[in-house]
Amino acid sequence: MILAGDIGGTKVNLAFFENSECGLTLTVFGTFPSRDHSSLEEIVRLFMAQHQLKVEFACFGIAGPVKEGKGQLTNLSWIVDARELAHNLKLKQVWVINDLEANAHGITGLAPEDFVDLNSCDAKAAGNIAVISAGTGLGEGGLLWDGNHHLAIPSEGGHSDFAPRTDLDIELLQYLRGKFKQVSWENLLSGRGTVNIYEFLRDTGRGQEPAWLTAEFQTEDRAKVISRAAFSGKCDLCAQTIDLFVQYYGAEAGNLALKVLATGGVYIGGGIAPKIIGKLRDGSFMKAFIGEGRMKDLLATFPVRVILNDKTALTGAARYAAMRGGQIL
Repeated sequence: MILAGDIGGTKVNLAFFENSECGLTLTVFGTFPSRDHSSLEEIVRLFMAQHQLKVEFACFGIAGPVKEGKGQLTNLSWIVDARELAHNLKLKQVWVINDLEANAHGITGLAPEDFVDLNSCDAKAAGNIAVISAGTGLGEGGLLWDGNHHLAIPSEGGHSDFAPRTDLDIELLQYLRGKFKQVSWENLLSGRGTVNIYEFLRDTGRGQEPAWLTAEFQTEDRAKVISRAAFSGKCDLCAQTIDLFVQYYGAEAGNLALKVLATGGVYIGGGIAPKIIGKLRDGSFMKAFIGEGRMKDLLATFPVRVILNDKTALTGAARYAAMRGGQIL
């Protein structure tokens, strides 16, 4: 039995997987609000006590950089240490990896119905793969093709500098520099990034915030309010926000695709993309992805797919544990 975890700043997803000659099978799943608990170990103990299953191996994909099996979540104060978890939970082996590395491992185990294509996919497309996921934060990673197999690699590219393309983007950069020491892509492509874009548009006179929206901001998550108001057609300012968010998402996905040379495809993960899939498919994402640079013809050939399966990182973590534990896959 394998215990797998997808550990983020908002929620912790845990699952038990059976591993057999037929492959990995998810048997038990649970989700927990991250900030309601003091540590990952506390949540894991609770989950294991609830189900009383015998576990040998565990792997946790965390939203933050990992070095030698130890890492701290970027948007939460937890430190996750593989050795400590293995000792305290009495497990044979525990691995801690970056969450986008877990996502990358999970992609190879997905079915065709787990994706929506944004750019027509060549069935014979091969080579490196890029993975980008906007949610609580912005994760980036990839799969390097060695000619026979894909090798997952982690990245903290979401924290690289925002690159403006237009005069509006330059104005946005200047606005955000008043709030942050350094403006990263995560400051735009995340839940709070949506709010940053909205506040920029509002504060620079590109729309008026209606009173009903102000009232909803007082009681609900602001990013969710903005998205709902945009798609309902009730607020032009919110619609402008989502338009810019999608353009920036496409632009940074294109940047990552060039850096990885993602001839094997670009995969859009995270919690936000499936919720705005209609907007992602209207052409604005791909227009920004391809851009107007010297590599636009190359970018136009890269398959681009949205991951719909919200358990991809869990599956990837389980696959990692199975491979490292020498088990059948």
